[in-house]
Amino acid sequence: MSGSSQERSSIVRIQKLSHRYTKDWAVRDVSFDIPKTGIVGLLGSNGAGKSTCMNIMCGVLFPTEGDVLIDGCSIRRQPLAAKARLGFLPQRSPLYPELTIEEYLVYCAKLRGLPSGGTDKAVKQAMERCGIAHFSNRLISALSGGYRQRCGLAQAILHRPALVVLDEPTNGLDPVQILAVRELIREIGHEHTVLLSTHVLPEVEALCDHIHMIERGRIVFEGSLDRFANVVEPRSLVAVFDRPPETAELSAIDGVDTAEPINHSKHRIRFANGADVSPALVEASVSGNWGLKELYFERASLEEVFARLAGEQRP
Repeated sequence: MSGSSQERSSIVRIQKLSHRYTKDWAVRDVSFDIPKTGIVGLLGSNGAGKSTCMNIMCGVLFPTEGDVLIDGCSIRRQPLAAKARLGFLPQRSPLYPELTIEEYLVYCAKLRGLPSGGTDKAVKQAMERCGIAHFSNRLISALSGGYRQRCGLAQAILHRPALVVLDEPTNGLDPVQILAVRELIREIGHEHTVLLSTHVLPEVEALCDHIHMIERGRIVFEGSLDRFANVVEPRSLVAVFDRPPETAELSAIDGVDTAEPINHSKHRIRFANGADVSPALVEASVSGNWGLKELYFERASLEEVFARLAGEQRP
């Protein structure tokens, strides 16, 4: 792919990014692109370098080496232009509790340099999109955790940025608030590219199209959610029968390590790495009249994949 076409298809280009705080490198030679559409997950263990990458991307830290381009603007050479193209919601929302929602968003609009004639419209649209317009005159100090997050999201999209960066956006919320904020993030993702950093893997599964994972300062995975989920090769099958056999009969099939019942009709069948026991299982079901109805690989959980990738980087 040529450089010009790659730039057109990417909203962010991270180029050989490295950063160190003292003698140790927090991030080392990281490069990846973020496409112009969808919700992208940024994963990593505590101390992996994830927050350093985000802070450099958002202009909070100046990189030791390398560069980040936001919609073609260098965070090194054009920091104001680059930051104008992104919205950022850190883990702790940058709110002023003594202001009302509307006062706070007007203040944010002025910080963003929105023209005075367009401020009222931008604030109104952001409040409506985030479902807080009916609370416009309420003090931020009087808002619940969920509505504070909505207010933080409103400031992040107020200027209609090309990229929205969200750091643990559902941290500390109750289950109802979490579902509401996730739905709002999905809606934002229809019009903006969203970079989502979270430790909550079900949130990644619910929201993200693409994943980048960083460990010990280096990228250890990038790809689709399906590809991430299949990093760990399946070692078990789930079989559903009309007339289930005895567990011992399943265990006796060539290539099967163990078999265990999940319920009356469903069994988990474990096999050795690389073994293909499906044909023998189907043949045994036909000859034994077990009425095999369903047979599928059991994927590893996202937690297992995360642990495997993180563990491979540890000394």
